[in-house]
Order: sequence, then C-alpha cells, then structure tokens
Amino acid sequence: MKLLIKGGMVLDPAAGTAEKKDVLIVDGKIAAVDRGLSRSGARVLDAAGKLVAPGFIDMHAHLREPGYTHKETIVSGSRAAVRGGFTAVACMPNTDPVADCGAVVAHIKSEAAKAGLVRVYPIGAITRGSLGLELAEMADLKEHGAVAVSDDGRPVGSAALMRSAMQYARMLGLTVISHCEDESLSAGGAMNEGFMSTVLGLKGIPAAAEEVMVARDLILAGQTGCRLHLAHVSTAGSVRLIREAKARGVSVTAEAAPHHFTLTEEAVAGYDTNTKVNPPLRTSEDVAAVREGLADGTIDVIATDHAPHALEEKDVEYDRAPFGIAGLETAAGLVWSELVNSGVLTPLQAVARLTLNPARVLGIPGGTLETGADADLTIIDPELTWTVDASLFESKGKNTPFNGRLLKGVPVATIVGGRIVMSGGKI
Repeated sequence: MKLLIKGGMVLDPAAGTAEKKDVLIVDGKIAAVDRGLSRSGARVLDAAGKLVAPGFIDMHAHLREPGYTHKETIVSGSRAAVRGGFTAVACMPNTDPVADCGAVVAHIKSEAAKAGLVRVYPIGAITRGSLGLELAEMADLKEHGAVAVSDDGRPVGSAALMRSAMQYARMLGLTVISHCEDESLSAGGAMNEGFMSTVLGLKGIPAAAEEVMVARDLILAGQTGCRLHLAHVSTAGSVRLIREAKARGVSVTAEAAPHHFTLTEEAVAGYDTNTKVNPPLRTSEDVAAVREGLADGTIDVIATDHAPHALEEKDVEYDRAPFGIAGLETAAGLVWSELVNSGVLTPLQAVARLTLNPARVLGIPGGTLETGADADLTIIDPELTWTVDASLFESKGKNTPFNGRLLKGVPVATIVGGRIVMSGGKI
C-alpha cells in the first residue's frame, strides 16, 4: 500500500528541518521525503498549507483499564488519542490491579493490539500496588514490555526505597518517572495554597509539596546515575531546580501538561471541579516559569496527564472531587494556541517536545521521518479553529476546563503504520 502526502511543510525534529516536501509511505514505512515525489500507484493526501510531523507521543496518560472502565477503556482512550493527533500513548500503572507485574502489562498490550488504533506503551509500577512499601519486580515488568516505571498518582514517600528503585532501574536501563509530592504537605489540599485558596475557603497545596520532592529525587538521581523523569512540573521553583540540576550534569528530563502552561489558580474561582488537578493550577508566575522552561529546554516534553473521570465523580463539592483533566483531545490545540501562536515555541520546537523528546525519554521509536522509520505521522492545520465541545469527546471523560474555548491549530489527520486512523476529526 502506498500513501503520498503532498505539499505540506514537513517538520522533522530529529533532522532539525522544516521544509515544504512530499512524504511517500510504502507498506507502513517512510519510503522517501523529498520535493516532487511521484504519485504513481499511491493514494494522495493533499497537505498544502498544513504541517506534517512525526506522530505525536503522549508519554503520560491514564487509560484506566483494567479496573476503572467506567472512566475510560483502552478502546475509548485510543480513540481520544488519535482524534487528538497522537499515534502513541504511554499509560500509567494506577489501574486495578495496579500494573506492578508482567501479567498486567501483557494484558494492557494485548487489549491495545485488539483496539488497533495507537501504539500503547505500558509503564510499570515502582512499588507493589503503588503502596510505597516494597519494590515491584522491575525485571519482570521490562520483560513483558514496560518502557518505564512510576507510581504516578502517588509519590514514593521513602527516600531509601526511591534510591533502591533508581539503582535497580539503572541496572535494567529503565527510566524512573517521579510523581513529586510530599503528602505531609499536600494532605487534604484541593488547590494551590495562596490568596485564592484563602478567598475560596479551600485547603491549599503549597508549591513546596512539589519542590521538596523534586529536590530529593534530583539528589538521588545524581547519586545513582539513574535516568529520572519528573512528571507534570507546575512551579517556578521546580523549573529552577531542574535547570540547575541539568547544568550539573544530572540525568534528568521533565514534562509539563497543557493545563499548567495555560491556566492559573484564578480558574478555580467558580468552583468548577474540572479545574481540580494534581499538582494544582498555580500562579501566573508559575505559568510563566513553565513556559520559559519549555522555551529554553529545561522542560523537555509536553504530556497530557490525561485523567478521565465519570461525570458523577466530578459532579460533587470541590474538595470531594477527584483530581484530573481529560486532556488527549485538547492538547495539540492548546500547544498551538498558547505556545506556537504566541511565539513561545517554534512549530519545530513544539513538535520536538511532542515527538522526539518523549521517544528518547522512553527509549521507543518515534520523532523522526527518516527513510525506513515507521510511518506514524500527525498532520496539523495551523489556521483551523475549533471550539472545544466536551460532549463530542471520544474519551469517556468529559472533565475539561477548556469546554467552549476556541483553539487555533488542530490535528486534521493521524496516521499509524501508514494507515489513516483519523481524518477531519473522524476516526
């Protein structure tokens, strides 16, 4: 099967190029990228005026299966991913049972293969049951296909246990993804601690709850030589600590979610539980620091932290609602609207943070359009506008604070293994 993508602006972060070219796909692989390629025997996809990029990779999503299929399934999460322009998703282990053994990892991979839409890469748990008491069998996890380990959703509270985890992960060549939260500081909190939490009468979560753990894990990574990745960075202090650690040569990468470079704590003013996320929405100074971190490379990756919940779970008092935002279908539009169109990132830089960098962190294919690579591509129309309508989400989770927001620059086609799995918003 041949597919020829004609006349688009091809963004290849691995090569560092942005040029108007054609892309020829043959039997699921990139066959050629050049000007004036022949269309003989190929289906032609007109990409004039559009951006052609390697397939987007979300390295931080919660697909909820097994165990929480009322929130999301691998099928519904995969559909949300391809609609959002993602060709690959790494899913976190806080399922039921927790993905702390090879059997659960194998089940997730099997169900993803049946869904047949996106490449799903399971992330295994650091500790058994993500309870923070004893290490999971990391070798077993890796053998069955886990690409990293994390207790995301919960921190590893014991520094000694985290150090042991890093030592084992280094031996196995696995990245440790840290959920940085000191629960003795955050316990019972519902939003960022500060003026707004006082005004709204909600218990706050201080920036220190994140930064204390960022500092601890950076120290441990420096001592063990482990590859450390810091999830959902939200504070100016965290960005500063990561920047300093990188300058010292610590093997650390970091990610930011769209809601943390887009919204501030002011969004909580109406008590909309769709604004409740962990770590919480922070101050305008924190948002500016996260944007600066993305711009200068301190923050390597943009990841959604897609956390869908059922409607009835969010339709409660603010302090009783679960944390989380459904982010797969709005992420690309927010990146373009908030970062690219405002000049924070160039299109090529944005694509690198959505493709090449997460692939490198996880050690998986992606982020390149070189000949012979898997034909996973995302096509974006930078001029297309879309008003977010959560009722039309493919995800079971409709919990978004961006409902009704106008986005400019959205994915119009998602191609996985040479097969068009989304076109014009339709799966």
